[in-house]
Amino acid sequence: MIAAYDGSGDLRRATGSDCPGLSAMVLRSKASNGYDAAFMAACADELAVTPERLRGQEVWVIDGPGGPLACAALDPDGGEALGEVSLFFADPTAQGRGLGKRLWHHIVARARVLGLRRLALDADPVAEPFYASMGCRTVGRVPSGSIPGRTLPHMICDL
Repeated sequence: MIAAYDGSGDLRRATGSDCPGLSAMVLRSKASNGYDAAFMAACADELAVTPERLRGQEVWVIDGPGGPLACAALDPDGGEALGEVSLFFADPTAQGRGLGKRLWHHIVARARVLGLRRLALDADPVAEPFYASMGCRTVGRVPSGSIPGRTLPHMICDL
């Protein structure tokens, strides 16, 4: 088991060797929202951190004792100065300790460096209040990429 997050940890760009640990952490984080095994199995492929994903997006990770504690991805290719945020997760041992806020501010700073004016994301309903507290607004709902019939809040953040 990973030790509880104490507020420290290096923020760095993910590499291919991070994929297995990040994938496991993402699944632990998602499951901590109360989803059952069938739900988790249905979304496992969509949530996998792969070398291909690392080539197409900036994936950022915060390391902690024993492995990655959080990650977030920025895809700057949304067109019209729009970037897309995805893969925004924190290990259950690290939740509620400012890690998400730290990652969000980093993603916003990177987006500005890249000349983006807005960020878009499809939020887990459990995370919608967090993103709202970071300045995002819900502008609609979109179909889940892995659960038929489920919709997710689509959110925008003006930079």
